[in-house]
Amino acid sequence: MTEPAAKKDDWSAHIWLGCDLETWLRLVVAGRFDFGWKQLHLLPLGVLFGLGHQFLRFAQDSLYRDRLRGVELQPPVFILGHWRCGTTLLHELLIRDPRHTSPNTYQCFDPCHPLLTEWFAHRFLKWMLPSNRLMDNMAVGFDRPQEEEFALALLGAPSPYATVAFPNHGPPARDTFDLDGLPAKDRERWKRTFLWFLRTLAVKDDRRFVLKSPPHTCRIPTLLELFPDARFVYLVRNPFEVYASTMNLWKTLYRKQALHTPTYAGLEEYVFEMFVHFHRRVEATTGLIPAGRFHELRYEDLTADPAGEVRRIYDRLELGDYETARPHIDRYLSETKSYQRNKWALSDPDRQRIEERWGEVIRHYGYAAPTSGAA
Repeated sequence: MTEPAAKKDDWSAHIWLGCDLETWLRLVVAGRFDFGWKQLHLLPLGVLFGLGHQFLRFAQDSLYRDRLRGVELQPPVFILGHWRCGTTLLHELLIRDPRHTSPNTYQCFDPCHPLLTEWFAHRFLKWMLPSNRLMDNMAVGFDRPQEEEFALALLGAPSPYATVAFPNHGPPARDTFDLDGLPAKDRERWKRTFLWFLRTLAVKDDRRFVLKSPPHTCRIPTLLELFPDARFVYLVRNPFEVYASTMNLWKTLYRKQALHTPTYAGLEEYVFEMFVHFHRRVEATTGLIPAGRFHELRYEDLTADPAGEVRRIYDRLELGDYETARPHIDRYLSETKSYQRNKWALSDPDRQRIEERWGEVIRHYGYAAPTSGAA
């Protein structure tokens, strides 16, 4: 697999400094304090930042207690799909609708007290972010939509993203994806944390949430428990392109966000296993979703006709009058028409392994190996 050249603008703040003290201590204890020398300075910094986050979260909950109790959440739209299947593009499109909202980057990376401090970050901390995402060329900003899975991990909920801190200890437990096999108290903690986070954001913005987190693809039963009338959009993409882009994603996150120097041992096997698991989990659980609440589409169709595919989503899921959203979506498409995706070239051994390991998904959707890829 030939990777694109590294970007010059490759610096980013360390996400684990967004943990409160309890979560930070739980994280490093679970990681057996296995810090690398280059990351060792983060140990005391995590304690210092964690104390601050703990205090500010307590202050926020005290100040907004009555409003938090009165929050009612609209049924969200969940964007499902494996990493690098185009879920970010669809997320960006759907939140253009003025009736929709989403957790943003600041809220997801500093989730303990956004009601108190978000204004400060927007005004004074923009320098902490790179201009583009680390793994591709998508724009970054505190106000851009983000995966709430990062917030869940930083708030201490069971999350596969916690593995990014100490990736050399092996892949995350599958139960952190599916949730079904977690002990009852941990599953309840996940649900409680998720609802607390959404209600906190809804205090100031009670529009319908559009939520995008790849692990949610495995959590349909739990999401339906919380939101029986939720809508779901499931994106699929050519597996040959997903493989190269996903490998780059995890290598980049491990390199920039791990608390020790990653070896990437077992990464390829993890990518192969989880892609098939996502597919099988969707096949096993989408039947639980009521009629008219689930829509599946291909990334290739979305990029070929984004406005048309989004209109079909509105019609299928009954999201309201598409014409209300149309000018905002058209404007976004016009502004981003020059966006360039990363280019990939797969070796013959890579293609053969993908065909062997992901053959059931390739055949299910009728995909074929491309002559070149884009991520």
